[in-house]
Amino acid sequence: MPMPWFDIVWDDSFPHGNVAHLAENGVSTEDAEWVLMNAIAREKSRSSSRWIAFGRTADGRSLAVVYEMLDEITILPVTAFEIE
Repeated sequence: MPMPWFDIVWDDSFPHGNVAHLAENGVSTEDAEWVLMNAIAREKSRSSSRWIAFGRTADGRSLAVVYEMLDEITILPVTAFEIE
């Protein structure tokens, strides 16, 4: 099965950009992209109505990546964090 393809929007304007939000949780943009492209599961958050992708990074950590779909192929990651 082919991996999905997305255009991912990164905003590195500190301190309010999504790159900073990920870094606060010890997640790199590369790790978040890996999970977004190789998600094991996706679901909609009950609290925020944003999408969450769940998966493992290339080094094996389990992550949740919260994002918004801007259109059919454009994703705006909001934050990401390690899960157990």
